[in-house]
Amino acid sequence: MTGKYARKNAYLRLASANLTTYGALSRYSLLVSQEMVIGRDPSCEIVLDAIKYRMVSRRHAVIRPLGSSPDGNSWVIYDLTSANGTYLNGQRLHGSQELHPGDRIALGQDGPEFIFEYEEAHYPATVMSLNSRTQISTNNSYEKPSRNDSVSFTQLFPIASTGKDLTRKAYLLPGIITVVFVVLMFATVGEPNTNKFIVATYIASAAYYFIYQLCGKQKPWWVLMAAACSTTLILLSPILDLFIHVFRDILPGRIPQEGEAITFTELFLKMFFGAGLMEELLKALPILGAYLFGKGLPSPLRERIGVSEPLDGILLGAASALGFTLVETLGQYVPEISLAVKQQAGSSAAAGDLVGLQLLIPRILGSVAGHMAYSGYFGYFIGLAVLKPRRSVQILLVGYITSSALHALWNATGVINNLLLVIVGVVAYAFLMAAILKARALSPTREQNFATRFIGRN
Repeated sequence: MTGKYARKNAYLRLASANLTTYGALSRYSLLVSQEMVIGRDPSCEIVLDAIKYRMVSRRHAVIRPLGSSPDGNSWVIYDLTSANGTYLNGQRLHGSQELHPGDRIALGQDGPEFIFEYEEAHYPATVMSLNSRTQISTNNSYEKPSRNDSVSFTQLFPIASTGKDLTRKAYLLPGIITVVFVVLMFATVGEPNTNKFIVATYIASAAYYFIYQLCGKQKPWWVLMAAACSTTLILLSPILDLFIHVFRDILPGRIPQEGEAITFTELFLKMFFGAGLMEELLKALPILGAYLFGKGLPSPLRERIGVSEPLDGILLGAASALGFTLVETLGQYVPEISLAVKQQAGSSAAAGDLVGLQLLIPRILGSVAGHMAYSGYFGYFIGLAVLKPRRSVQILLVGYITSSALHALWNATGVINNLLLVIVGVVAYAFLMAAILKARALSPTREQNFATRFIGRN
């Protein structure tokens, strides 16, 4: 059969590309016989540079042929549960959407942008099928892109082109903080107390940063630091004496002395009142303070500073626990052990300092499965009570009792068996992670949150 016929071909044009420079690399034809997947994975039909477009998921979005319409064939775009979302004409895509000429497709808010366009082409009556990955150039002829061996300035000096990605996606701030703390540790050699404080602060902050990344909600650093400092001030104020009097003198929470004969049930009960209920309520005070303070602020300042959802409660609860851990470890446990070793070693103060430093590291690292886990878990319930005020009393009671029971179980098993202590620590950590996952699902701002997925990230 001879002759020619006209047909409208659809294609995607990379809006940021220069057609004169890149030629075929900026335009991708859409075929009616196969879907086109866009992403960083080499198996995609449209493969984007993994270094240049780090905000793009491995398999970010797909364009599928829908069938014939009066004007020709039509196509539909779907988001493939990408990490940063797909945007169609500035609006985040949910489900699927049919494409129309001139539609702008962005892979992430600050990612590469494609324009969906039609182009009329003339074909012989008999046309051979083309490979779905063939790319067209500006003169409508199909050709293999030529190899480009040129090296740009930004390729030779990557720091000149990273921009906001350097601070947002390259973990620049944690790296800078690490360098600063390392220099401070070298500068304070020979000053054991200062060195211990620096080491403890760095390890505790790193543990908290891990929880912050898992929560995935941005919270001003000064708000989190205020929660940690508030708990520190509470522990150094008469408020602590009042709590001790109520929970350990009035209530049955007297901590047993070393060597005192007592059953596990009695020990657990004393720890429940004297450690669990007392310390979890104490650490919850900054969360409640943030809620009351933020309640009087207008939106969106109220959501940024105060407590409006479970993620806020977890972040503030874990920050409060950070302050509690530093005071308890540096002000009580480490000095007591160091002093005991010094007394046994006679005049050798270095031996006591060394043992104190050795004790410091596991004590601080254990805070992730300890104080941060209990307080973060209780913080989830405080945020949930704010989100669901009609059931707030029931929610708060469940959270308070559960977190206090985990705390008491940790303290009670610690004097019996290390294996049991490991099991309780794992359970407490699992409770916190489950609360974080549920809080992320319940978050009213989940579309804007940045949760880091350490396993199976797109």
